[in-house]
Formats: sequence, structure tokens, C-alpha cells
Amino acid sequence: MLNLVPHLVNGLTLGLLFALIALGFTLIVGVMEVINLAHGSLFALGAYFALSTIGGDWFAGTGFGVWWQGLPLWTRYVLALAIGPILAGAAGMVLEFCLRPAYGKAPLYGLLLTFGAALVIEELIRLGWGTGEQHLEVPQAINGAFFMGGLIFSKYKFFAAGFAILAILAVWLLLERTPYGAVIKAGAHDSEMVRALGYDLATLRLLVFGLGAALAGLAGVVMVPIWGLRPHVGIDVVIPAFLIIAIGGVGSFWGAVLASLLVGLAVGVTGAYAPAWATMSMYILLILILGLRARGLLGRKSALES
Repeated sequence: MLNLVPHLVNGLTLGLLFALIALGFTLIVGVMEVINLAHGSLFALGAYFALSTIGGDWFAGTGFGVWWQGLPLWTRYVLALAIGPILAGAAGMVLEFCLRPAYGKAPLYGLLLTFGAALVIEELIRLGWGTGEQHLEVPQAINGAFFMGGLIFSKYKFFAAGFAILAILAVWLLLERTPYGAVIKAGAHDSEMVRALGYDLATLRLLVFGLGAALAGLAGVVMVPIWGLRPHVGIDVVIPAFLIIAIGGVGSFWGAVLASLLVGLAVGVTGAYAPAWATMSMYILLILILGLRARGLLGRKSALES
């Protein structure tokens, strides 16, 4: 049992990070009923923006750049946690403008457009940051390992898991305890009623897409020190996010969180005892759950079913 503990901890940590990725995805699918295949590319874009913020690439060759490099790493890292998601959210808003002609049409139009956007973003990353693997520097205080109960654990994984919990709670508070969250949830179930009540549906969609993209960028900043940073890292993100939404149920906040934890545990535990089956465990879990409940764990009927 003691040997199982590290794998359970790793699985829960991975699940919380998956939840951070999936929440932005489920917001966009739930409100706009568009499957955003560029979500992974926005994840990568947020991480690369953070890389440039920490390294001071924005100010390279200037005196301000030298001053920036002299700032404590914690200061630059905290700024990266803000700037990366904000710029990824801005990129998501640009993508939403491009998506507008696809609204009201078959879902295939949105799929093709976001797939093309994913390819464009990946190529822009290659042009701007190169094709090689990069390293996102983190403060020494959250780097390295520590001992607990005779076992070795990664400091950064615990930091990332704690940060993911705070981000999940913040999104939940936004959706459940603010009037803006009420409008977002209403838009997920009856967009025509939202319009009838006097809200600008176009603005709502723009802000929700921007929030979803910002969450993807935030997940990128937090996860790439674990996964590594390369132009095609977004491909590793889209499939788990899509599976989690299907398992948890389209548009369900807690369904996405629960599914993320289950997927993380499945991958973590399977990877410990049968590494070749680690990725396959996600698909097996998907088949088992959707075989019993077609709409996922907490899913409701969506227009995507029609």
C-alpha cells in the first residue's frame, strides 16, 4: 500500500492539472457549443508568452531588459502567471471574431476553423520561438524534491496542484456567486432568453471564449515545467481535454473536475504498473463510462446532440 501512495498522489496532481485545462474547454463548449480544437495551441501560446516574460525577451537589447533580468525570479514568475494567460485570452478573442460566421451552422464548420487556427498558432510559435524544446524557469523555492513519510515528492507538483485548486475555486466562485456567472450559465442553456433579457450575446461569447483561452494559457504556464515546452505540446493537451469533457458531461463544471481526477488517477496508477497502458487507460475509462451513461457523469442534453 505504501508503494501505491506516490502513484495516487501523482495521479491526483495530474488530475487537478487536467481539470485546469478542461475548465476552459468546457466553458467554450457549454456556452458556445463549439469544440475548440485550438485549445491546446492556446495552452502552448500562454506558456511561450510566460517564457518571454520570465526571460525578458520583450525588452531584449534595451536597458530595460537588463533591469528586468535583475528582478527576483519570483517577481518575474508571478508576472508570467498573469501575462501569459492574459495574452492567450486576447488571442482567444481574436479567434472568436473569426468564428462568428460559423455560428448557427453545422458543428463541422467550427471544428475545421479551430483546427486551422491550431495549425496557424503552432507555426507562429515555431517562427517566434524556434522549433527546439524550451525550459520554463521556476523559483528555487518550488523546485526540487522533498521527503515525506520516507517517500520522495516533487515540490513543483504540489505547488501546481495547489495552484490548480485555487484556480478551480476561483472559476466556481465566478460562475456561482457573481451576476456575470449567472449570465454565463444562462447562455449555456438558453441563449435566446439571454438575448431577450437585454444582454449582448456577442459580447458574452467574446468574453467567455477569452476566459476559456486564458484558462488554457494559465494551464500552460503551470504545466509545462512538468511536461516540457515545445511547439506541438498543445497536441498532448487537446485529446485529454476532449476525453474529460465527454466523460464528465458537456457543459458540467463539476463533471469536468470529477472526470479530470478520474483520468489523472487512471493514468498515474496505470503508468506505475503498466506504463505501456498509461495513455490507453484514458480511452478505456471513456468507453466504460459512456457505455453506462452516454451523456457522461454529470452531463445534460446539449445542442451538439442534435
